[in-house]
Amino acid sequence: MSYDLAVWEGERPADDKIARRVFSDLYDRYLDDQVEEPPSAGITAYVDVLLERWCDITEDQDGTSPWSVGPLIDGASGPLIYFGMGWGKAEEASAYAAGLADSMGLVCFDVQQDRLRP
Repeated sequence: MSYDLAVWEGERPADDKIARRVFSDLYDRYLDDQVEEPPSAGITAYVDVLLERWCDITEDQDGTSPWSVGPLIDGASGPLIYFGMGWGKAEEASAYAAGLADSMGLVCFDVQQDRLRP
């Protein structure tokens, strides 16, 4: 089990309910369909910065990576990335990931809490 976030490019939704709808639409279009699209430049840059902070779980020899699956970029398609963190490291990693998304002009949606972050 993991703690999941979704991050996407686009205008920040006005509230959590709209964000849930936007997330669902993006998920259906970019991750649930069989058509794979390369991650956008903005999402790729976001993942690169996350991996500067913590290594990909596929390269983690010291048990320090918070990511629950890897390669991390595999959770991205087009303007969306959906990724999980292990519960033991989720508080720190999700706070960093949400703040980073905001600083890069991306939208961060907390799937567990069904709300926008930060």
